[in-house]
This record gives sequence, structure tokens and C-alpha cells, in this order.
Amino acid sequence: MKSDIRVALVGNPNTGKSTLFNALTGLNQKIGNFPGVTVDKKIGYSQLPDGRRAEIIDLPGTYSLYPKSKDESIVFSVLAEKDTELTPDLVVVILDATNLKRNLLLYTQVADLKIPVIVALNMMDLAGKAAIKIDIDLLSSRLGVPVVPVSARKVEGVDDLKKIISFTNKHALQVESIDVRSIAPLLIADIEDLIATDNPYFALQLAHQHETLQFLTPAQSERIEQLEKLHSFHSQKAQATETIARYNYINDILYDTVKTPATAHDESISNKIDKVLTHCVFGFIIFMAVLLFMFQSIFAWSEYPMSLIEGLFVWAEGLLRNVLPTGPLADLLIDGVVAGLSGVMVFIPQIAILFAFISILEDTGYMSRVTFMMDKIMRKVGLNGKSVVPLIGGFACAVPSIMSTRTIENWKDRMITIMVTPLVACSARLPVYTLLIALVVPNRNVWWIFNLQGLALTGMYVLSLLSAVIVAFVMKFVLKARERGYFIMELPVYRMPRWNNVLFSMYERSKAFVLQAGKVIIAVSIILWVLSSYGPGNRFEKIEQKYQQPAFTRTMKPDSLTRVISSEKLENSYAGILGHVIEPVIKPLGFDWKIGIALITSFAAREVFVGTMATIYSVEGDADRIDSVQDKMRNAKNPQGQPVFTLAVAFSLMMFYAFAMQCASTVAVVYRETKDWRWPAAQFAYMTVLAYGAAFLVYHLLK
Repeated sequence: MKSDIRVALVGNPNTGKSTLFNALTGLNQKIGNFPGVTVDKKIGYSQLPDGRRAEIIDLPGTYSLYPKSKDESIVFSVLAEKDTELTPDLVVVILDATNLKRNLLLYTQVADLKIPVIVALNMMDLAGKAAIKIDIDLLSSRLGVPVVPVSARKVEGVDDLKKIISFTNKHALQVESIDVRSIAPLLIADIEDLIATDNPYFALQLAHQHETLQFLTPAQSERIEQLEKLHSFHSQKAQATETIARYNYINDILYDTVKTPATAHDESISNKIDKVLTHCVFGFIIFMAVLLFMFQSIFAWSEYPMSLIEGLFVWAEGLLRNVLPTGPLADLLIDGVVAGLSGVMVFIPQIAILFAFISILEDTGYMSRVTFMMDKIMRKVGLNGKSVVPLIGGFACAVPSIMSTRTIENWKDRMITIMVTPLVACSARLPVYTLLIALVVPNRNVWWIFNLQGLALTGMYVLSLLSAVIVAFVMKFVLKARERGYFIMELPVYRMPRWNNVLFSMYERSKAFVLQAGKVIIAVSIILWVLSSYGPGNRFEKIEQKYQQPAFTRTMKPDSLTRVISSEKLENSYAGILGHVIEPVIKPLGFDWKIGIALITSFAAREVFVGTMATIYSVEGDADRIDSVQDKMRNAKNPQGQPVFTLAVAFSLMMFYAFAMQCASTVAVVYRETKDWRWPAAQFAYMTVLAYGAAFLVYHLLK
């Protein structure tokens, strides 16, 4: 999509940068990767008042241009490299109006790169509540750039920002903040000559970051290294000198432009709340209560919409059987595609409720507190506090959570986090858990308010977190590294959730789940139906001939005879043969060959287990009997006439899915992040051993 002007958004974490990006671009955005690195690149488009189209690039949040992670290193690379598809014509620096002193450090660095700059002074509504008074015109005059007050959450001031973007000069007009040349005059002069630049701060940044900048040639980087040694340049000392000088400049700027009361109202309220929510004892109790409420709600609130979806699919199956002529095509569509889809689509309400809760926790600021509290535990098991972000994010999906480990600077901490994140119960496991729990756990309350099914689901999620922490503790001693990790995090003030954002998040994430899972399920269901409906040689013909004998036709009712024939055909199909091959391995876990088929197919995606069960029991069942997948599994009998899915088998299966690496996408993303197949191979191996051991133990304890 062609644009007339390219604008980069830059800001500290928690300044509302992404919210402003969404306000500027709406739904007109796309996500990819920055060239050469696996860091998310968000690009959107905005229509300006003068008729031009602006391309908006949302750069990763950073506190300064000196990077401490892969994400942060992108910011300087994009701003410094010239004449690329990402080089901005204009930079909008987002500042938190309630914390200008800290935010202005990054602004002064960006401004000294001499790129046209606009300041978006965000969170003006919170500044007003905190009685912080900012002289916008004077601040703009002192900085030499336009300053636009906005409130991205309320979409206030966004139109004014678009107007300023339209009329911004193509030349940098900002006031020079500090005397950069005085930090390392001779080195800066030599680098300016080498790179042919007249920007001293650009030259100084090259001295600090030349080893990681892709736009420098190896010869240029090597020459800069030689110049550093020649001039006895010490990077950390130079950064300290620069930071002190910048804060002196910032103090002068803020002295007569910002009036702040002794205490900020919102901050004081947040601090009072934090004394309870982040308490060393009560904080964890409250967190457990929040989790319990979440999973109780998932069962309670989703019951009615799930019944509606379930009824809709049963109606659709019945309608198709009456309309379509009997034959392989009808069986494929009804017993394969529709049955497979119904097994997973019925769980959309539960997935939507889970994502709604996660969005609310993130939006209110409570998720940051959970990260802060869990840091204490993470330290004891050898992880960095930043590891908690991927682990908590794992409740939704392991793939983006593993990608988010890029912000962890310490190699050992990052690798351990990648290795244990798939243990956290993701949304794809939710259909498996809820289906099996509903089969064997009574739907009744204990102590009036706690539903047994909700307690069982909560237990599975708590188990996933505990297992991740325990495995991380073991890996602490397996992986060796000398570097020490650290955890720096800013706790945002508490805010009311933006309900439109929560609804949008529910819709987007649920849609992604349906589209991604749906494509896999349809493909697997078709393949599985073919494997289940056909067998090698003339086995099916022999079964038909066998049951046409008078010994069976006279003694058995037609319905019973049909079910027996279908069952024997399934057992002799390609899928049945495959299931029987692995049955000896999984029999000690309480699994039969049908469950074995589901274990294999669900490696594509965990939720495929439910669709596989639906397809298998549809192929085996009576065509005139249309049941939901849950009823089919509840009525399933083994050769001895006993229920297949007993309490022991159901919990053994849940243990297997809790620990097994049942997701090809996770394997792929681990390789992508580590660039070495040994890591996903080791991960697959240890998780399979854990899954088998846990399932074996639980089955033999409960049977």
C-alpha cells in the first residue's frame, strides 16, 4: 500500500504508544518482522487531513537509544539507517505527561539525530487528575518542536496530531540539547570523516553500537573499533557522562514549564492498592482467587452459548443427512468435516471468555503486578523476572509467548524460559480439558460457591505453572552461563479497562483461533475420515460377508448389527491399524487404539484431539443416531462393555496433554528463536517423558 509520508512512533514502555498507534490506524494495520531479525514490526496507515496517506511504524518501546534487548536495538537501526523502506520522514515521540522527566531522556536522544520530530504529550487526562500543570506553548518553544496534547485511550487530540503531521517541516528544527562533541571530540570527528556525516550524535552512537548495526560494512565497523582503541574510548563512561548532561538539560526545561504537586493522586491510590495486591502473602492469595474466579466463570458463563452451538451442529448434521444422498461424499462431509469442526467450534465461548479476562488483566495494570510478584519466585528457580511475561502469556498461546522472550537479555534465562513456556496451559488445551472434565467430574457446587468442574480446571492451570517453575529449577543446574540477569519494570497506575478494547481483543483472538484451528481441523478431519473409512486389501468386503451370514442376521437387531459392522470396519481401517500399532505403548496409560489415533493427529494442534474423537465416533456410530461429541464419548464402551472414559482414563489423558509437546507450531517457533534443532528436539524429548510418566502415575493411582 503506497504512502506519501512515513512516520515512526517512538516512546518508553507504558506511555500508550501502541494505543496511539491503534487510534491513528484503526484496523488498517499489518504485522510482520523487521528485515533480518525476528522482532515484530507493526505498520498501519492513516488518512491525513490534507488528503495524503501516512504510513505509521510502531517501533518497540525503549527507555533510551542504548539497547538492552533485540527489540530495543531496532529503534536506533530504523532511525539511523538512511534510504530504506523503513526510514522515517518524521518521528512522533510519545511522552507520558505524568512522568516527563524520565520520558524526555529518550526524546533528547532522538532529537539529536536531527530527524524532524513531533512530541505527542499523552495521558493528559491523568496529568489533569494528578494536578500536574504543563505549559504546552512554552514547552514547545523550549524544545523547538510542535507539542500536541493527546489522550490516546479516549482518542482525544488524535485529529490535532494528524493535522500537525500534515504540516510538519521536512527539516529538523529542534533545539540542540547537549554539547555532544565534548564527550569524545577526537573520536567523533574521526567517525564523521569515516562515515561522511555531519551529525556528532549519530557518530557517537556508531561508536557505541557499531558491532550490531547491519548497515555498516565489516571494514567500517573494524575501523571504528580501531579508532575507539586509539582514543581510549570507554562506552559505559561515555554513556554515563551523556546521561548526566541530558538530565541537567531536562531539569532546566521542566523548571518553568511543568508544575507538579508534592504527591500525584493516581500514583498514591495505586501505591495504596499495591500494598495489598503485591503483598508477599495476600498478593498470591488474591492472584489464586482471580485465577479461580476466571475458570469458574469459564464453565458457568459459557454453558448456555455452548449448548446453542452444540444444538446447531446436531441440527446441521441431521439436516444434511436428510438432504444429501447416501454415499461417500455425504459421509465425508457429515462424519468428517462437520463432526470434526463441531468438536472444537463448541468451545468458542470458553476461548472468548478466557481472552476477555486476559485483556482485562492487561488493561487494568494488574498483569504487571503479577509479573512483579512472580519475580521473587523466578529468582529462586534461576529465572529472570521478565520470564514471567512469556509464562503468563502462555495461557493464551505458546507461540507468541516464546517470541516475546527476545526482551530477556540474559542468554541462560531466555533459553530456560523458551524451554518451559510450552508447559503452561494454553487456550488450545482448554477444549481438551473442558471436554474431559465434563465427562467425569460432576457439575455440582461445593461450599455453595465452588463448582467442582471449575476447581478441576483451575487445578490443571495451576499445575501447569508449577510444573514450569519446577522444570526451570532443574534446568538452572543443567544450563551453564556466567552472565547475570536483571529485572527492571515500571508498574503503570491502575486504570479502568477499555471495554471496546476488551471486546475487540475477544473478537480478534477468537477469530484467529477459529481460523487457525478450523483450517487444521478440516484438513485433519478429511485425512482422518479417509483413513477411517478405507482399509487395505479386501478387509471391508470380508467383514460385510461375515455379518451377512444367518448366524448374525437372525440373532442381531439391524441397529446393533450396523454398529458392530461399523466398529469392526473402523478397527480394520488404515487409522485402526495405525492405532493398533501404537496401542501396546499407550495401553499402560489406560488408552486404547482410538485414543492413540487422536494423540497422533493432535500433534498438528492440541485442540484437534476433540475433532478426532468426534470423527472417530461418528464413523463408528449409527448414522441415524446424532449425538454431540461429549455424548458419543460418554457412551463409548470397550470390548468388555465398560465405559472407555473413566475417571482414571480422563485424568491420565489430561496429564498427557498437560506435559506433552502436542503442537507442531511450537516446535517450529522454538527452532526459529534458537536457530538450532537440538533445542526443540531436547524439548520434545523431555516433555514426552514427563507426559508419559505423569499419565502412567495418575492412571494407576486412580484406576
